[in-house]
Amino acid sequence: MTKRHPRTPVHSVPDSALRFIGFLSFFDRYGTPPMLLALSLGTSLAFAQAVQLIAAYSLFYAIGQPLWGLVSDRFGRLLVLRLALMGAGVGALASIMFGDYVPLLVARCFTGLMFGALYPTLLTLLGDTRQGVHRARGLSDLQIYSSLGTTLATVSAGSIATYLDWRLVFALPALGCAAALHALRRVQEPEHTRAAFSLTAALRPMNLALYAIVFLEGGLLMGLLSYVVPALQHSGISLELAGLLGCGFALGVILGARLMRSLVSRFSRTWLIGCGGLVLCGAFLPSAFWPSTASYTITALLLGATNAIMHSSMQGWATDIAPTARATTVSFFVFSLFVGASIATYLTAALAEQGHYAQIFGYGLIASAALVILATTTHALWTKNSGEKHPSR
Repeated sequence: MTKRHPRTPVHSVPDSALRFIGFLSFFDRYGTPPMLLALSLGTSLAFAQAVQLIAAYSLFYAIGQPLWGLVSDRFGRLLVLRLALMGAGVGALASIMFGDYVPLLVARCFTGLMFGALYPTLLTLLGDTRQGVHRARGLSDLQIYSSLGTTLATVSAGSIATYLDWRLVFALPALGCAAALHALRRVQEPEHTRAAFSLTAALRPMNLALYAIVFLEGGLLMGLLSYVVPALQHSGISLELAGLLGCGFALGVILGARLMRSLVSRFSRTWLIGCGGLVLCGAFLPSAFWPSTASYTITALLLGATNAIMHSSMQGWATDIAPTARATTVSFFVFSLFVGASIATYLTAALAEQGHYAQIFGYGLIASAALVILATTTHALWTKNSGEKHPSR
């Protein structure tokens, strides 16, 4: 009888696991909004209370970012990833058990806090285990699968909740967390610089400049994206068609990410940031001057392409700028992105209520031009000072 040897540990998170966790985190994050009506009808919640569940989830998703980054840099990436997956699974199961407002609110807050750790940790792992073109392509792949998670949640969650049961929308991420933990069962903690961890490294002037830039980018890319579907409805089409056309964002991400796989080996990251910024300007241009169903659809598509080209390049910058505090830097980066999106939405809410979407996108066009100049010049300065010749490689 032959002796069976234990399977050897894996020292790097498999690409398939990275992509699946990225898909899972965005499916849960975007699964609740499409089922708001079904959730309010199937529970004791008023519609306004169902909306508050989303706001509370988003709040805890954002505010946990710096904490997770500090823990990851101090104790390890895999520890955070596994704890977050276990916590997210528990939170998703708790969300199934309650139909009253307060316990369901607590469950969704906890779930948001846990799921908020996943994507920044994935970015940090890519920074730890990939270099140059391989890292950039890994970021592009991660964006593709995250976008697929967003799209599937947007398209299917409402139907699942309406025709089957709202609890199933929360049960699926719980099953996904269990599957992801199983996929990570033999993975060992990758090497990183936690022994030399320095919080100061995450708060250097150039890091603060990066956070300020991504704050503006978040307001434009994520904050104004939330107005695409309402603008499409305002143009006179049905909610169903508006939602379908709004998924042009996901198509833009996928097409842009595929394009990025060839661009990263040919052009510098500074060039890619500038190119993506020009695409962002192009996204707002038609909706600002010729508002219509077609122009809003173009805006959705080009915002997705911007996300794949410019934002993935910004993510690569965030993973490079402070290796001794990589997870903390990435977490501050993501936190700044979400805060920027929230503030942009808050500042333009009155205009949206009055249906002035062309004016909103016009402001986005002006701010995008400023973002292109600020982001490219700052990255070029950082590249010069850091001595890197071709950052995307």
